[in-house]
Amino acid sequence: MLARTALRSVASTSRASAFSTSAARLTRVAVLGAGGGIGQPLSLLLKSDALVSSLSLYDIRGAPGVAADVSHIDTASEVNGYAADKIDEALEGAQVVVIPAGVPRKPGMTRDDLFNTNASIVRDLAASIGRVAPTAHILVISNPVNSTVPIVARTLEKAGVFDPKRVFGVTTLDVVRAARFTAGIAGVKPEQTPVTVVGGHSGATIVPLLSQNEHGKAISGDVYEKLVHRIQFGGDEVVKAKDGAGSATLSMAYAGAKFTNALLRGLNGEQGVITPTFVRSPLFEDKGVDFFSSLVELGPEGVQKILPLGQLSAEEQKLLDACLPELKKNIEKGLAFVA
Repeated sequence: MLARTALRSVASTSRASAFSTSAARLTRVAVLGAGGGIGQPLSLLLKSDALVSSLSLYDIRGAPGVAADVSHIDTASEVNGYAADKIDEALEGAQVVVIPAGVPRKPGMTRDDLFNTNASIVRDLAASIGRVAPTAHILVISNPVNSTVPIVARTLEKAGVFDPKRVFGVTTLDVVRAARFTAGIAGVKPEQTPVTVVGGHSGATIVPLLSQNEHGKAISGDVYEKLVHRIQFGGDEVVKAKDGAGSATLSMAYAGAKFTNALLRGLNGEQGVITPTFVRSPLFEDKGVDFFSSLVELGPEGVQKILPLGQLSAEEQKLLDACLPELKKNIEKGLAFVA
């Protein structure tokens, strides 16, 4: 029941939210990597968000063009684009920074295969944020999230500006997929199948808590096994279908915009904004896992409360047991990279 109620609180985006924006604090948002396959549609979606007052788009190439294009959309927010040598200007005054920068997956690649390239990109961007916008809330999309979020945290820590309430790994695509795939099996609408997804954001570290939804808990046997696998490895079918032309860019942009809107509503004081996200967490610190995705209540400071997992089925406990050691390795890999 907790998961169903919590996830319904973020089931709508800014287009359908009951939250009034008339008295809301509008927010300056920066997108680092705005010229890429995720960054472009993400910028489009953020331009349509009524809680975004200013949108700063940065990339090593293409951002000014994306900004010029998006700026013609008839919503109130101002849009500016910044070239490779203008990152400080892009970050000046930013309250929320979304990072989709990095290389996409190709057929046969796992998220971990992206590490060597994306780790250095994310580290350098985090260093710039720590220098120019140290109080900004940082939303990490760049994969592998299990490692890049610890990289951001440790980089900010070294700069003396790390606040665990302000750094988030965006795992919303796992939640979106879980709802969509479960609804397809149950023959209902996705809004009837909100599924809490915990753990990490890569393969076996993704743990869908299907038993906490009335439709999900009715799924069993081979159908259950296939559903879990599809939620965990749904990105692979997109990479394969695009045949070398990219990865899950459009659905990831949608998920990134959805989480950004949830955070903006929380920052503005809306009550009961609860959604899974990968943050510094005490839930499994005793097992050496310092970052974990679970239901988080968002508030004016960012992370307001980290909620417990609730009751797990026997199958989910097995998934969690398999998740934790793999997640621990991913986290340690990120921390070691910065060290």
